[in-house]
Amino acid sequence: MKIGVLALQGAFAEHISMLASLGVEPVEVRLPQHLAGLAGLILPGGESTTIGQLLETYQLTGALQRFAATHPVWGTCAGAILLARDIGPEPPHLGLMAITVERNAFGRQSQSFETALDIPALGTVAPQGGPFRGVFIRAPQIAAVAAPARALAALADGRIVAAQQGHLLATAFHPELSGDDRFHRYFLELVRSKSR
Repeated sequence: MKIGVLALQGAFAEHISMLASLGVEPVEVRLPQHLAGLAGLILPGGESTTIGQLLETYQLTGALQRFAATHPVWGTCAGAILLARDIGPEPPHLGLMAITVERNAFGRQSQSFETALDIPALGTVAPQGGPFRGVFIRAPQIAAVAAPARALAALADGRIVAAQQGHLLATAFHPELSGDDRFHRYFLELVRSKSR
């Protein structure tokens, strides 16, 4: 199985390493033709405005929208911003998920933090896993979720930090930095179920 990782800017190397450790073949995606033969795609963290501009430069916006119509796509941090239909005053980048995302909702780089998250959906891949260590770096917040999307995880104060819409997945935090492969395994299960 080949899983792509958008490799224009940001934390794509960590996703590639995690995927390789799970026995799948990671593919760096920089051009539309790199999507051929992929079973799924991860949009990594980074700088969402920069990544959005590079999507246009390399003619990836339409290609990613077409790919996501039939293949699982997971956006982490900046990747979640790329997937959202509403990102405030700016037009959306891909506009694929019925979520509203506020960028930098938790403050600057110096206000980055880690916290334990209760994510019941991960029990489908690891029933005895316990809390998931959420790594938040200049993180966005999923401010609203509309049908057919649904919230997967929230902080203790109720702020939503993960959502799913069918085969599309968004996390405001960085599972690739947690040392915990459960979210990647959850995504791979989405990929497998979509290809059955």
